[in-house]
Amino acid sequence: MEVNLLVDTNRYRDYCDGVIETLEVFRSAASISFPFIVLGELRAGFVWGQKAEENEARLMGLLHSERVRTLYPDDQTTHHYARLYNQLRTQGTPIPSNDLWIAALSAQHNLLLYSRDEHFDKLPQLARV
Repeated sequence: MEVNLLVDTNRYRDYCDGVIETLEVFRSAASISFPFIVLGELRAGFVWGQKAEENEARLMGLLHSERVRTLYPDDQTTHHYARLYNQLRTQGTPIPSNDLWIAALSAQHNLLLYSRDEHFDKLPQLARV
């Protein structure tokens, strides 16, 4: 089965920490997508930390892989965002806005969301690893 991932910040950290399950998922994926917002969160952590150059180099190495791409929002993303926002608001189960953008990109591109965040469970229509 071909697996096309959309990776959240916490799973990238698991990858960097050498978590076996995460390494196996990354290795077996046909494609790996990083939402622009995840890259922003990662880089914010890099500049706050003490290994900024090392962390940036490691991320760039992965981003240069043929299987990896960065996803940016477009007009269609905003429609997915709005529908998911409305669903969550109606359910009374809001999630952080950064994660709502991640969910919208996952839904738009029909990608398996790879995250440890339980609040994505409030969106059962999202395919998850």
